[in-house]
Amino acid sequence: MEHLVSDGERNFVEFRRKVQHAEVLSAAMERLLLSMGFTGRLSIVVQNGRVLKSGYEEGYFRKTREERAIK
Repeated sequence: MEHLVSDGERNFVEFRRKVQHAEVLSAAMERLLLSMGFTGRLSIVVQNGRVLKSGYEEGYFRKTREERAIK
């Protein structure tokens, strides 16, 4: 007997794969973070499939360029 996979199940498997492989940001956002040398936390809250709010670790932007270059 063949198990038919629903679209919902297939979508959830793809969602989990992308999260596990850190494929949750667009390529443009990843390039931006790389160009800034960003190291910190991004948080994204999703509700009903839409981004409700997002934020970042404030401490990164309070450091001077020299302090970031040393690390």
